[in-house]
Amino acid sequence: MAKTAVPMVEADQVSKSFGSNEVLKSISLTVNRGEVLCIVGPSGSGKSTFLRCINHLETVNAGRLRVEGVLVGYKEKGDKLHELHPKEAAAQRRDIGMVFQRFNLFPHMTALENVIEAPIRVKKVPRAQAVARAKELLAQVGLAEKADSYPAHLSGGQQQRVAIARALAMDPKLMLFDEPTSALDPELVGEVLDVMKQLAKDGMTMIVVTHEMGFAREVADSLVFMDGGVVVESGKPRDVLANPQHERTKAFLSKVL
Repeated sequence: MAKTAVPMVEADQVSKSFGSNEVLKSISLTVNRGEVLCIVGPSGSGKSTFLRCINHLETVNAGRLRVEGVLVGYKEKGDKLHELHPKEAAAQRRDIGMVFQRFNLFPHMTALENVIEAPIRVKKVPRAQAVARAKELLAQVGLAEKADSYPAHLSGGQQQRVAIARALAMDPKLMLFDEPTSALDPELVGEVLDVMKQLAKDGMTMIVVTHEMGFAREVADSLVFMDGGVVVESGKPRDVLANPQHERTKAFLSKVL
């Protein structure tokens, strides 16, 4: 029983700078297994950088980030952090799915080939098994009939749903979404959000950087408003959106709601 008490993600005073630009300033937050956290805020507030630190696509300058109690990207010796070898960091990253704003599909591969690539190469899953699972996942995101289509022949919403299927093919314990709908035409946003809503219903732990306030209100267990590299306000989505406590949150929400 004790294992479920360990948060899925625990950030403890995480800081990150690019040169003299301090992008994250002592961020602390917790996401429990099966929870959905939405992070909102203006451009340049550090949301995407924080997400990239969780799977060690960016290194942190201070603080600790843990996924299921395990330090991400580092080993601790005494009170010093030593960065893991890239291979060890990549092994950790396998369990964390990430969906980017731009779909990043391999253009020379079909939807099916995009989905089976990592399980076969990284996890050494037998091809037949990977194909069967990929077909299941494409059906799950409503694209069963697009398995043999190349990205160029898919809409943005379809490409993003393939990207979600590709991330799920690694059986992640955590899914990170970095503004997954912001590059889409407005009428295609819903089809991607519907897939994400179903994932949340199925119990996937998710951290979503988004501008979709309706999605945050409906699906998230908690909402964090970030600005200038700090968590300005956090709480239940309906509380934060309906009754923000900070002037900065009020000003931001007045522009987006």
